[in-house]
Amino acid sequence: MVVIDGGPLSREQVVAVVRGGAPVEVSADALAEVAKTRDHVERLAEAATPTYGVSTGFGALATRHIPLDRRGALQRSLIRSHAAGAGRPVEVEVVRGLMLLRLRTLATGRTGIRPETVDALTHLLNAGITPIVHEYGSLGCSGDLAPLSAVALALMGEGEVEVDGKRIPARDALYEAGIAPLELAEKEGLALINGTDGMLGMLVLALHDLHRLLDVADLTAAMSVEALLGTDRVFAADLQALRPHPGQAVSAARMTRLLDGSAIMASHRGPDCNRVQDAYSLRCAPQVHSAARDTVAYVETVADRELAAAIDNPVVLPDGRVESNGNFHGAPVAYTLDFLAIPVADVASMAERRTDRMLDATRSHGLPPFLAADPGVDSGHMIAQYTQAAIVSELKRLAVPASVDSIPSSAMQEDHVSMGWSAARKLRTAVDGLTTVLAVELLTAARALDLRAPLTPAPATAQAVAALRRTVPGPGPDRHLAPEIAAAEALIRSGELP
Repeated sequence: MVVIDGGPLSREQVVAVVRGGAPVEVSADALAEVAKTRDHVERLAEAATPTYGVSTGFGALATRHIPLDRRGALQRSLIRSHAAGAGRPVEVEVVRGLMLLRLRTLATGRTGIRPETVDALTHLLNAGITPIVHEYGSLGCSGDLAPLSAVALALMGEGEVEVDGKRIPARDALYEAGIAPLELAEKEGLALINGTDGMLGMLVLALHDLHRLLDVADLTAAMSVEALLGTDRVFAADLQALRPHPGQAVSAARMTRLLDGSAIMASHRGPDCNRVQDAYSLRCAPQVHSAARDTVAYVETVADRELAAAIDNPVVLPDGRVESNGNFHGAPVAYTLDFLAIPVADVASMAERRTDRMLDATRSHGLPPFLAADPGVDSGHMIAQYTQAAIVSELKRLAVPASVDSIPSSAMQEDHVSMGWSAARKLRTAVDGLTTVLAVELLTAARALDLRAPLTPAPATAQAVAALRRTVPGPGPDRHLAPEIAAAEALIRSGELP
């Protein structure tokens, strides 16, 4: 159970709910604060003086006062008109993420929403009902409007949802779950759709995946160094200390431990060894992986701040003031999403270069061409490297930032937008690409180590090779990683590998 109390959520809690299906509960204190703020909003709704978002239109129509008997229609119209996304439906975990993070903001008591609306969203999430959210429609400013509107539409009993992999009308799903469709009151339409929840949820999931993938990248790099008869002397702690980036020390130390006890490495040590300077893709792996790790660490600080934010416009402050603001602008999240796409592309690029080196008989120091059993008859891993190369090329294009490409909207009221949702979508594609690239390197390095027999690899890398032999092709136990990567990552997580 993840308790939402109006304070920050951790990244681990987000993953537990979004991917693990952990149930959520809004605390009694948070619901009391929501009710207190709602009482104030209802007094403002009855006042003769208009209050933006409560008794007026929205955006470019903010100066229009809406009569009391038309405000329910205003809320319905807002959601229906804004649920105008297009393209393929986004992944269930993305929708669950934006639902959870919007619920967290609602529970802060700063939005003016009713407690029953908080309850309805809580029940929707716990019932496993996932509104259909389309890929296009958010500019990452004034919130992820179209995606969040699709969720609000489902709360009203309109649109479509997914339940147990089946697409059905929202009204039917609500009825089966015992959830009454909402009749939205003043301010609630805005409160449900003004936030960075979609892009933030995708950022949290990407950070979770990258932690795991960068650990695997250290393993695949170490295996490639070993298979290519490289030197591990460059990973020594005293050399790494000369450049004190924290991620560099972590990667170099892990690669050193992974290679400890390798008969392959020992076979070419000594005074006659000419392996003084390996290619950069081998020698500089800790430096590149360090840059990626340290980028992830920075992005985590931004994500954690956003997970503590209460984003709406207008907001209801603790002293009762209802104030317009610009906190919905997605720039802080969008920049970090774009930033992460750069090291993802670079780590993958370096992995592809190591793979190519193992396949080239002129550079592999005794390995057969393409690691083929019968070169010429058998193409070995040739086309697997082609796949890597195609993905790496795509990753370079995905590293081009979305957040610099503002485009005006809403009659020039929203004249500078963040494009954070777009940055998040391309980062998800990039993380998937990195997974495949590392899987190819892992399989290639394992094949190359087998071909070094009778010399034996390090105990740690030998365990990784053995795990791959046990891996069943197809969907792995962790649907978010390729099965080969999942097998290697499970060894790392269990403590059996450094």
